[in-house]
Amino acid sequence: MRMMSSSIHLKKSIEHASMSCSEPQEPTQSRPAEAMTGIEKILMKEKPEVALIQGDTNTVPVGALVASRLHIKISRIEADLRSFDRQMPEEINRFVTDHISDRLSAPTETAWQNLIKGGIREEGIFITGNTIVDAVLQNLVMVRKKVSILQKMCLASQEYFLATAHRAENVDIKERFKGVLEGPFIICNEFSLPVIFAMHPQTVRVLQTFNLSVDKIQNIKRLEHLEFPQFKSNARLVLTDFCGLQEEACILGVPCVTLRDNTERPETLEVGANVLAGTNPGEMVSCVKKSLDSSLNWRNPFGGWLCRAEDW
Repeated sequence: MRMMSSSIHLKKSIEHASMSCSEPQEPTQSRPAEAMTGIEKILMKEKPEVALIQGDTNTVPVGALVASRLHIKISRIEADLRSFDRQMPEEINRFVTDHISDRLSAPTETAWQNLIKGGIREEGIFITGNTIVDAVLQNLVMVRKKVSILQKMCLASQEYFLATAHRAENVDIKERFKGVLEGPFIICNEFSLPVIFAMHPQTVRVLQTFNLSVDKIQNIKRLEHLEFPQFKSNARLVLTDFCGLQEEACILGVPCVTLRDNTERPETLEVGANVLAGTNPGEMVSCVKKSLDSSLNWRNPFGGWLCRAEDW
């Protein structure tokens, strides 16, 4: 097992390239094909020595595949964050990308062990911590100086719950989505605190498709980039199906209730920062109570500034 505090030093300034794919309402099958063509053009023009690949969206395995075919080395950031749920498209994307990559940066020892069990050679794996630690803490410093979303929304720190949901297994299945919407309403009444539901654009679209109402819960359609870090860091508790927010809440010391039956962040469960509730409203209420009654003195399992942004 190898630990690293820095990995790649860029020899020249980073240039930004952008590309656009199909609109969200267009067929899903067309987007990876468009992404492959666009990424190939960029890589052939820039001719990088290494492609840094991060995340689990559909463009991630596409980018890795294109780089591999062009004989460009692939350095995988956030390697092996697994839910072990093959019904999730993101899980397939992670698996494929990890096995194509040449160099894998595992954020935790658990991720490192999963990669070894998956048959990936040990000499290509490094435990680096996670770049999200840098991003969360750096953004927090900035927002304290620049924004005041709580004042704008007439909220006090620790006096509200934050809810989000956008995963396909939750919002694309009507009965599960109903549970996701009903739970916050019951929690609001049970604990006498407002639940602010930050609506993802995909969630808003599905609401309209299913003709579901959110009149019973307080919801917001949009938060500015620097408003959300302040909003989540001051919440009493977070309810979410987003794996990144589970991780960020853990780093910030905010208890989390995950609206799923599994998680890619088992470390958050192990340290007591997170519990799995699924989408049953009664179970959601029980998990909120359990989280509020628990200690907040967990350790951050994702590293302490081990993976510095300037080193990538």
